[in-house]
Amino acid sequence: MPYPASDTDNAKPLLSVLGGNCAKIPPVWLMRQAGRYLAEYRALRARVPDFLTFCYTPDMAIEATLQPVKKYRFDAAILFSDILVIPDAMGQSVRFEEGVGPVLERLRDVADIERLQPARVHHHLAPVMRAVEGIAGGLDDRTTLIGFAGAPWTVALYMVEGRGGTEGETLRRWSYEDPLAIELLMDRLVEATSAYLIAQVRHGAEVLQLFDSWAGLVPDGFFERWIIAPTAQIIAEVRRVYPDIPIIGFPRNTGLKMEAYLHGTRVNGIGLDAGVPLEWARTCLQPHVAVQGNLDNQLLVVGGQVMDAAVDRICRILSDRPFIFNLGHGILPQTPAEHVARLVERIRKSRTT
Repeated sequence: MPYPASDTDNAKPLLSVLGGNCAKIPPVWLMRQAGRYLAEYRALRARVPDFLTFCYTPDMAIEATLQPVKKYRFDAAILFSDILVIPDAMGQSVRFEEGVGPVLERLRDVADIERLQPARVHHHLAPVMRAVEGIAGGLDDRTTLIGFAGAPWTVALYMVEGRGGTEGETLRRWSYEDPLAIELLMDRLVEATSAYLIAQVRHGAEVLQLFDSWAGLVPDGFFERWIIAPTAQIIAEVRRVYPDIPIIGFPRNTGLKMEAYLHGTRVNGIGLDAGVPLEWARTCLQPHVAVQGNLDNQLLVVGGQVMDAAVDRICRILSDRPFIFNLGHGILPQTPAEHVARLVERIRKSRTT
């Protein structure tokens, strides 16, 4: 099918592509584009030792968000925050330990779930909304502001396991033993996440992304129940208030199930992890939604000609249809900043024919 070329002189490229247009030069932004690979971010971060305090300090979150946009002229800024502000806002103990990552006082039973308070999101995350407003005011008229949240399954994994870096053993076992408890947790997360995303749009976000980084760990037979259904509920609730807001889903490591995901959730775009075959994505996903991805983040660490060749291949296969260039996962801290500059330059030199 033919795809209309976007009028990149008069539209925000990212919004145009999510509207179904094909850009002559694909818009580019990168997951974790604000972060430890940037010297200026490290200097800023050193001023506030506690990570959650950093996220809840609007001036810091604004500056961290805008740093890479100003440095590389990305087509989108993504709010600097963390998916675990939701359990923190609902009353679960969350902290970040240096060299360890997030540590949560894990949920042990239904009583723990019942103590979660989704209504606390509005007050607790008010500083994040001030950051969204400040970021929106600091962008030019071609750069899109992306708001985000974690999808329920991924956030639930941290809440139940108490940390990342696991195979989700406890959550998966709980899914078999007491699915009604997981259902209750999902309901709490849907309510809190929907309110959070609606507030982000109200304060200036133009696109939303739902990160389901651990979707690939869902037990067989539960993909519809724990991945598609809660995500679809959030999207429906957001669109009840903002019918035209574009939403990107990122169900990482779910392979062929991505096709069911896009139809079941009605996302406008779908993020591809590095393992997704590009020809399959072109044939099975791109006729329905914009695709986003999917350079291996290790290639961005390596850089050079091997990275260039991978970038060229991705653009050659995907960029004559609605396509946003991104990574298959977030930028790694050890990534040389000059490799990011080279990547952006390489993409900007590409053109569809």
